Amino acid sequence: MTLENESDTFDIGGELTVNRLGYGAMRLTGEDIIGRPDDEEEARRILHEVVSTGTNFIDTADSYGPAVSERLIGEALHPYPSDLVVATKGGLWRDERDGSWPK
Repeated sequence: MTLENESDTFDIGGELTVNRLGYGAMRLTGEDIIGRPDDEEEARRILHEVVSTGTNFIDTADSYGPAVSERLIGEALHPYPSDLVVATKGGLWRDERDGSWPK
């Protein structure tokens, strides 16, 4: 691997190689990262565009929406391209009614 390639990609767990620049899915949700977006079809179109540009790493979390960005990713991209990695963060809980972060 050349130095140029080493800076463009990185390995996750020694098994998955992804492009260093990924897509953060937080903004696929509604206002203030709560609820569904105003235009779910546009959110799905954006996800297709992300993958078509060669991006193979999508970062999301159950707290985005909550559960909205992960659902949209599944609806838009399944069956997933073989090189796509969708990483999700866990352990963050939000109240779906008001977006608060209960302790």
